[in-house]
Amino acid sequence: MLCYIDAMIWKNPGVAAAFLLVALAPAASVAQARNPTAPPPAAPGAATHPAPAPGASTAQPAAQPFAASPDASTSSCQGGACDAQQPHITIATPAPAPAPWPLQERISWVASLLLALIAYVGILLAVSLLRKIERQTRLNEAVAQAAADSAKAALMYAEAQAQAQRPWIVVSAEAEPGPTDRFTIVATNRGRSPTRIVTLVDEIAIAEDESHLPPAPTFKNEPRPPRVPIILLPGESTELKSFSRVDVKAVCESVEDLRRLDAWELKIYLYGAVTYVDLRAPAEKQPYETGWCCWYIHGRQKSGLVIAGSPEYNQHT
Repeated sequence: MLCYIDAMIWKNPGVAAAFLLVALAPAASVAQARNPTAPPPAAPGAATHPAPAPGASTAQPAAQPFAASPDASTSSCQGGACDAQQPHITIATPAPAPAPWPLQERISWVASLLLALIAYVGILLAVSLLRKIERQTRLNEAVAQAAADSAKAALMYAEAQAQAQRPWIVVSAEAEPGPTDRFTIVATNRGRSPTRIVTLVDEIAIAEDESHLPPAPTFKNEPRPPRVPIILLPGESTELKSFSRVDVKAVCESVEDLRRLDAWELKIYLYGAVTYVDLRAPAEKQPYETGWCCWYIHGRQKSGLVIAGSPEYNQHT
């Protein structure tokens, strides 16, 4: 084989060069695979030149080829390992061109944008509707409160009218004419409706003053209905109890009490209560009640009977 190659070299130099390239091609491929950044091998006999720097002018004359002496590397590295790398050419990979925007993605983006706008408009409408509902609710509450106040005022007015039209029994003490010092406790209907007296009760007590009376009126006997039915029209009166100077001895339990009464160390109190109903009201309605209390003033020459007692003794329902 070698003899054949030698014969071809001597016979035809061009054919020999082609065979040489074919023989060296596998070695160059292996070297390129091991070092991708290394420049491809130059053809035999071709001159190698360093790559021009970016931006450098290309007008400079090309470097003249030179033949490297076999001992140049050994003379420069002084027989040792040389750290300097051989110059090589680096080809930068260009940035990939942007991919075109597909039509499907465009439609999806537009749809998302429309959905976001619709959602925003919906939120604005919902907030506006909630504010309107809140204002309407407040208005309804104000109207309901005004209606409730009006109903309450109407009820109070109706109750006031009913109270004004109901019977009112007022108790007073009146002196009978004559020198007997006799007094009468009278119940008068001061209302605008007829009434009927249901029960009567009264009591007599001796105490130093009003503060020594029981806090609330107490009675030895139970309330009793009158002997005959008593109906009072507006303005009419009826006698409840009478008291005179002659009745003082019957009230005093001892001579000492009578002496202290004459000396004004003790006082005589008459009190009681009257219950009555409105003849126009239903039968199940609770009766009204009027309490009364009087102080009998025992004088040596003249006597008197006046309204006295605490509010508990003079209640009106």
